[in-house]
Amino acid sequence: MTYGFLLESIWHPPLAFAEAASVPLPPELELQALWFGGAFGRHFRTTTGKSVRIVQFGGWNRGAGPDFIHAAVEIDGETRTGPLELDPSAADWDAHGHAENPDFNEVVLHVVFQSDARRIHTRTSDHREVPQVVISETQLSDALGRPQREVAIAHPGRCVAPLKGLPTGAVEKLMGEAATHRAELKAARWLRMEDAHGRDAALFQATAETLGYRGNSLAMRLLAQRAPLSLLRADLESAESILFGLAGFLSADQHELAPTDTRDYLRTLWDTWWHIRGRFETAESRRIRWKTYGQRPANHPHRRVGALGALVRVWPQYRRLALARPFQAKPVIDFLQELEHGFWEHRHTLESAPSAQRIALFGRTQALELIANHLAPLAMHEGGLSYKSYYKLRNSAANDKVKRCGLRLFGSKNASSPWMRRVCHHQALIQIYQDFCLEDSSDCENCPFPEQLAQWR
Repeated sequence: MTYGFLLESIWHPPLAFAEAASVPLPPELELQALWFGGAFGRHFRTTTGKSVRIVQFGGWNRGAGPDFIHAAVEIDGETRTGPLELDPSAADWDAHGHAENPDFNEVVLHVVFQSDARRIHTRTSDHREVPQVVISETQLSDALGRPQREVAIAHPGRCVAPLKGLPTGAVEKLMGEAATHRAELKAARWLRMEDAHGRDAALFQATAETLGYRGNSLAMRLLAQRAPLSLLRADLESAESILFGLAGFLSADQHELAPTDTRDYLRTLWDTWWHIRGRFETAESRRIRWKTYGQRPANHPHRRVGALGALVRVWPQYRRLALARPFQAKPVIDFLQELEHGFWEHRHTLESAPSAQRIALFGRTQALELIANHLAPLAMHEGGLSYKSYYKLRNSAANDKVKRCGLRLFGSKNASSPWMRRVCHHQALIQIYQDFCLEDSSDCENCPFPEQLAQWR
């Protein structure tokens, strides 16, 4: 039996899981980021049955009006260019006043995530019907990669006994197949992003997202989408100012209030941003929202944006290592750990006092996260990394999520310890936990996984 067959046998048809309510939609900004990142693909059908292909996703609108501008959409073979609007519900078009707003008259496609019982037509103020595409709940669920629940109660599950009864080799096979399955899902996500914006842009967005772990991954992904790598590489002298300005971290009097030894850096950022901000500034309603509380000082979003700016300067070297075939993890980890920046190697925020000790811009743990979630899955998909090599990647710093998965499946810290040492096993634990523990609404009682384990060989 394979892990894929195990999932298929449970989900088609589903066994023993309680009927779950529809998962609430994520915030609109996250839906927009998913769309722009190509998470739903390029090919769709309108509500009237016409074929749709997204030729060009366009760019983020920074002011009032439709969400995206300069999009190119092919509908039944006819190419149309113009703005694109995205709303959680079809009814939002009228509720938000778009039907009376001339700024929306040129919209070429209306993308929504909730269809209504009765069909709602999208019409402009000049009475033109706008083609409408509905993203299904299944498409959204696949793009998000999120289960029905955020967390399962952290206590041993019913699978502890059957897992304990399996030979070590059988458990190892299960973990290997779960890790491989997870890698395939992640590679598919990368390929959709690459198809939408190109290989370099996909790497840039994936790296930014990793820098945002844990509380600012969406914010960093948005920043990488709004300040694309091609723009930053074309003007390296302004790149950091663009990143910090678009992030909303710069103000006119900031350098005057900052400690003496940080003023020059801040003044340089602001002076550059002041001259170019008219091209980039975003309306208040579209600003990126950052989480600054509950973060370790080294993970403050100021530092993460600084690290992204440092990577932009050395992009060719980084790209060569990150996308090398065959892929090797150590050169990537070493390169990221040694990433240099005169200011950010000794600062936690734009206003903080300097640290006597060097602070890595991109630590080993984050580098391993990048490899596990993005680089290794892509390399495995492209034949540039074998599972045997992936298996050798060690990470003894299991996070709380991985530890919770281990407790649920194996019953105790001691029993789960053999599976806490390798990157592939961390990924396997998360995948099994997500596929079963977080999809079960019966607090383990009706979950079919324990019974299915009896057939695992």
